[in-house]
Amino acid sequence: MPNSPPDALYQRILENLHSGVLLFDASMRLVYVNPAAEMLFAVSARRITGVAAGDLLSDPGLVSSLARALSSGHPFTERELVLRIGPERRFTVDLTALPLAEPDGRRELLVEMTQVDRQLRITREENLLAQSSAVRVLVRGLAHEIKNPLGGLRGAAQLLERELHEEELKEYTGIIISEADRLQSLVNRMLGPNALPQRRPVNIHHVVERVRQLLRVEAPVGVCFISDFDPSIPELLADQDQLIQAVLNLVRNAVEALGERGSITLRTRTLRQYTIGQTRHKLVARLDVIDNGPGIPAEVKEGIFLPMVTGRPEGTGLGLPIAQSLINQHGGLIECESRPGETVFTVLLPLAIGTPLETPKIGGAHAQQGRPGSKKR
Repeated sequence: MPNSPPDALYQRILENLHSGVLLFDASMRLVYVNPAAEMLFAVSARRITGVAAGDLLSDPGLVSSLARALSSGHPFTERELVLRIGPERRFTVDLTALPLAEPDGRRELLVEMTQVDRQLRITREENLLAQSSAVRVLVRGLAHEIKNPLGGLRGAAQLLERELHEEELKEYTGIIISEADRLQSLVNRMLGPNALPQRRPVNIHHVVERVRQLLRVEAPVGVCFISDFDPSIPELLADQDQLIQAVLNLVRNAVEALGERGSITLRTRTLRQYTIGQTRHKLVARLDVIDNGPGIPAEVKEGIFLPMVTGRPEGTGLGLPIAQSLINQHGGLIECESRPGETVFTVLLPLAIGTPLETPKIGGAHAQQGRPGSKKR
C-alpha cells in the first residue's frame, strides 16, 4: 500500500494480526485494542476502551508487572501465562509488554498476547497418547517376564504340597500358591483389556446413567450426583461394556476422593472440528466427570495414568490407566485438570454422525442425593 498514509497502513496491519494487541496510557488505562484482542476477551473495543488494567485483567500480579514495566521502561515476556476473565473464562497466552516513550515525554505500554491453548492442548494430548502406548508395551513385556517364573513357582508349590503329609507344612505351600495367584491377578489387571471393542451404536447418556445407577448404591448418602446432559449428542460406534467400565473407574475414583460428602457432576457436550492428538474429527463427544473434592496431590498429578501411581494408601493405581486404555481403543482420550475444590476428568470420544438419540428421561440439570432411604456405610 505505497500510497496509503502511514497511520492507515499501521491500522490495517494491527487489524489483521492474529495476536491480540492492547495499548495502555501512562495511567494504565486501555486506549486501543485490535480485533484479535476483542475476540480473545470476547468483548467489543467500545466497551473496554478507557477501562483500567486492573479491571480488565483479574491477575493483580500481572497488573503490577505491567505497571513496573511502564515506569521502569524495561520490557518483559511471560510464556504460558494463564489469564482469567471473570469467574468462568480462562485462557493461556504468551505475553510481551513493551514500554513506549513518546517524543513529548508521554509513556505508553504496548501489550501483545498470543493465545497458545490449542498448541498446548495438542502437545499434552500427544504426550498422553505416547505415554499410554509406551506404558502398554512396557507392562506387556514385564508381564511376560513375570508370568513364566510365577507359573513355575506355583506349579512347584503344588507338587511339593502333594509330597507333604504334615498339615502345618502344607500351610506354607498354601501361602505360596495364594500369593502367586494374587500376583497373577495383579499382572492381569495391569495388562488391562485384551479384547478388541465390539462396536455397536451406543448412546453416551445410557452409559453415564448406568454408571450413576451403579455408584448410587456404593456412594455415601452425603455424595450428590448432578447430571448436565446435552440431549442432541448423536450415537457413537463403541463397545458399551468397555465404555461403562472406563466411566465407572473415573466416577468411582471421584466418589473415593470425596469421602463422606460432596458433589459429582456428569456433564456431556459436543465439540465440532476438534483435534485429538493429530487426528481432526468433525464431531467429538465430551464427557466431564467433575468433583469438588480436595484435588489431586501435585506430586502424583503428572503420573496418574501410569500403573501403580495413586494418591490414596488403599489405592491400586490401576483404575485410571485401564480407563485410559479403554478410551484409547475407541480413538479417544482422557484428560485431567485438578485444583483444590475442583477436579475434572474429561473423556473425548469421536462420534459417528447419525440421528440424535433420545436421552434417558432423567431430567435436565438436576441433583440426586444418594439412595432413597440409604444409610451411611
